[in-house]
Amino acid sequence: MSQILLKLMTLCQSDDAGINELSRLVAQDPAMTAKMMGVANSSAYHRGDSVNTLEQALMVIGTSMIKTIVINESVFQVFDKFSRASEINLNDFWLHSLFAGVKARMLAVRMKYSNPEEAYLAGLLHDVGRLAMLAIAPKEYSQHFLAKDSDDLCVVEVRTLQASHAEVGAWLIEQWRLDSFIADSVLYHHEPIARVTDAHPLIRIAFASNILGENHVQDEQIDIAVALSGLNESDILEINTLAAEEVKNSAQFLGIQLDIDAQKTSVAQVQHGKQSDQKDELSAEIKNMLLAGQIGKTFSSQQAETGLIEIITKSACILFNLDQAIILRFDRKHNELRGSGVGEHRHRLADFVLPLSKDDSQIAVSIHESRLTLVGDGKRLLGVPEEQLLRLFMTERLVCLPLSIDGHCMGVLIGGLAAWQGADFAKSEGFLKVFGSQAANALKNILSRQDEKEVAEIRMAQEYREASRKVAHEVNNPLSIIKNYLGILDRKLLNKDQLSTELSILNEEIDRVGKIVDDFAELDLSQKKGISDIGTVVKDVVKLFQQTEFIDTIQMEVRLPDDKIEVIVSADVLKQILINLLKNSMEAMNHGGMVEISSQGLVNRDGVLYAELSVRDTGPGIAPEVMAKLFTPVQSTKGLAHSGLGLNIVHDLVKKMHGLISCRSGKQGTTFDILLPVASSIEATAVIYS
Repeated sequence: MSQILLKLMTLCQSDDAGINELSRLVAQDPAMTAKMMGVANSSAYHRGDSVNTLEQALMVIGTSMIKTIVINESVFQVFDKFSRASEINLNDFWLHSLFAGVKARMLAVRMKYSNPEEAYLAGLLHDVGRLAMLAIAPKEYSQHFLAKDSDDLCVVEVRTLQASHAEVGAWLIEQWRLDSFIADSVLYHHEPIARVTDAHPLIRIAFASNILGENHVQDEQIDIAVALSGLNESDILEINTLAAEEVKNSAQFLGIQLDIDAQKTSVAQVQHGKQSDQKDELSAEIKNMLLAGQIGKTFSSQQAETGLIEIITKSACILFNLDQAIILRFDRKHNELRGSGVGEHRHRLADFVLPLSKDDSQIAVSIHESRLTLVGDGKRLLGVPEEQLLRLFMTERLVCLPLSIDGHCMGVLIGGLAAWQGADFAKSEGFLKVFGSQAANALKNILSRQDEKEVAEIRMAQEYREASRKVAHEVNNPLSIIKNYLGILDRKLLNKDQLSTELSILNEEIDRVGKIVDDFAELDLSQKKGISDIGTVVKDVVKLFQQTEFIDTIQMEVRLPDDKIEVIVSADVLKQILINLLKNSMEAMNHGGMVEISSQGLVNRDGVLYAELSVRDTGPGIAPEVMAKLFTPVQSTKGLAHSGLGLNIVHDLVKKMHGLISCRSGKQGTTFDILLPVASSIEATAVIYS
């Protein structure tokens, strides 16, 4: 049953179903929409102007009748699909189902059962198993379908088809996953009355409605209904009288012609004409499609290749009566079939190889021609691999089914069978091919997922290595500063000078090493945002470089506005950016020069307020080939001690802080211009417009 109808039935069984919600669902089902519009414009409801919208139609009909039409139409669509599989007249079946449904609802109301519409649906569906069996086995079941619905019929069904219509109907309804005991009511509607006397009310209602499921009822039927419902005889007689008129109305709304007063259809009226070969073939194809659909769902539910191969081989053994089955996987690189190492013979097959270039291999020919092949029929000499497999299975024949999808071979299913089974496989060739396609598709999907997983793992490993390189680079910055200050400490200790400033700086840099490592573990600096003052951070960074060997021959100037400028960047991240840029500038000026850190205030770019910060040096400039790949990881030109990651890290940090960075370079030096988003509390005064 379609999901839309399931949702509609669930909604209709709710007491608070609203017109708007019903309208949204009904509109998704064209047949249901047409039915509602037709009823709303029929003579029973038409009052003046015609109804042109679905919502108007639902308001005209009313919630109660909507529920009735939805449930009737839902069941009718299911029944109609089944009825097309047979040429049997379903008039009597419809009459019995409608009477049972109508009387089940009336019984539920008088028994004060909480959900009369659920009871109506249970009555309508109590014999759906008979239609299902007729659709699946029309030749075998047509005689039984016209027999009286009784306990004796269930016995005959079990003997001939291994299941009763009550069991089949309950199984079918369970597949719809309704939140209801409807499946149970169908399952038990032919049980001995003593077993259901104290059962759930829905089971008793369905049982009684089946007993009363016709226009004229006998005293014995009335007595059973009284015993199960707790009502009196007059209630049952009144229900029986009222039901005939409602059945006529239900049939009219469904658009079917039912003759309530017609006699039971005799067995002689059934058309027993021999079905044509074409119809037999069509029936076989339909069965194959239904089976293949279920098989495909089973295969696609597997998450691992080993589990999938195991379920494919087991399914093949059951469906095709094979003694044993294995799968040989196709190795595209070496153009050969390899054992999958799954199942009973996994140890022997783990190293089993069958080259597809061999001329004496019928299995190889089967793969090349993409066709089902029976091996061992005596018509051709066998290759060694085929003989090995025959001995492995201890059978007379092998069936070879290529597993191909979209022209790509995924492998081959090999099964062992007796010589007499060859004719059966010729008849089942169509279904075997469908089975092979479903298995190949499932294998392709699971291997694709494995490939995607491997690619993702490789990408993660690369990202991890890249992040590790960046951490090593960034940790080296504070460590080099610490090293320089240790040298200063050593000299001051000799001179017994005050050390408080240097110790404080060392503590800060050691803490910064820890924070860099923490940031690496988090891998998301956007979560590390804070607010910092540009002037304060610049002064702290300049202090780090003072009194160290970094600036022995380099002049450092700072030109910042007097006003405090706060940016939405943590002080640690801003310090990391500046240290990288300053180290690059100083290392570029081996023979001395000047580094200037400056800011001209605020910049409005595309409606966003930024603070400008520039780092300029008087070095020799950046080579054009380096400039072309400036912010990407490159091999450093400064020697083995340098990783070439500094500017890439700076670029990533600025970007993650939603800032902008650019570079200008020439023979007179290099300038890096950074724009960082300012805090919202900043008053936009003296703004530089881009």
